[in-house]
Amino acid sequence: MITKSSLEKAAEKNIIQPDQIEPLYQFLHEQPSDMVSDSREEPLRFIRSFGDIFITMGVIFLMISINLTSVSGLSYFIPAAMFVLLAEWLVHRRRLALPGMAILLSILFFVFKAITSDNETSTLFGFAIIAVTSLLFYYRYKMPFSHLPLAASLVAMFVIMLDVDAFKNPIVFAVSGIIVFSVAMWFDSRDTERVSHLSDSGFWLHLLASPLLVHGLMLSMLTSEQAWLSVLNKEVMILCFFAVFFLTALFVDRRAMLISTQLYMIYAVTQILRNNSANTEDIVIFVLIALGMFVIYFGAYWYKTRRFVFSFLAGKAITRYVPDLNIQDVKARA
Repeated sequence: MITKSSLEKAAEKNIIQPDQIEPLYQFLHEQPSDMVSDSREEPLRFIRSFGDIFITMGVIFLMISINLTSVSGLSYFIPAAMFVLLAEWLVHRRRLALPGMAILLSILFFVFKAITSDNETSTLFGFAIIAVTSLLFYYRYKMPFSHLPLAASLVAMFVIMLDVDAFKNPIVFAVSGIIVFSVAMWFDSRDTERVSHLSDSGFWLHLLASPLLVHGLMLSMLTSEQAWLSVLNKEVMILCFFAVFFLTALFVDRRAMLISTQLYMIYAVTQILRNNSANTEDIVIFVLIALGMFVIYFGAYWYKTRRFVFSFLAGKAITRYVPDLNIQDVKARA
């Protein structure tokens, strides 16, 4: 996608006139889907080259090495401040997203260690500071990834304040997942063309919402003592759940929802087959083969499947909040 800074550089080289920058920028970003189709492929705009990976590795090594030193207590604010300065250089000036993600996580890690102890109150306060820090990082650097630790810290605060064992009461995870998913859809609905930072924010929130939903809703169903659930076969419930979950991901056009839950899906399907088969030696292999074929197929024919399954919804009001159901595959649109 052509940025305004690229057009400004073109003007400096007399390729275009300075007064053409703004109207040309608006023109390029108001074009129909045939000019922005690639952006709908859930683009990973946080990485541009191997250089980004190389710098990110350096940030990670720096964070690990500092953590292995004798720094303790409030002294952790010193490396946190150092990483803030690093963010000014790499994120604000050079606009490097992937290193920025590692820098943000490093800042949050050291800030959390500086202000928390073993009691619940300090832990709650620590997550609150993480939320505020993530929000400030977003406002300063406009990095959509900031919404992931922001939402995760709010979920952690929600669980702590409820004062319940969330693993014994998985409905807590389910409710949290539904809330995060709703916020992600709010971002997605404001950018159905998938061309702005709003869509990127939705992407990261979906990555968080999906495992919360899968873990919370599935365990809530399987451990429920409701009569109408007890008469159903657990295996049938699991398969129906994943079918509904897949259709939801397909409708909202977010493969990221499936990626973040595949390990859980492998475990669930493996357990089903083991409970219903005498020969369990090669079950994991068969599950992985089936999953591999599933991923390859839907990686290649995601949009064709989406059009086929949801063609009956074309023109309905609900489709205004998701990407166009008639979008063509990349190969067909090239």
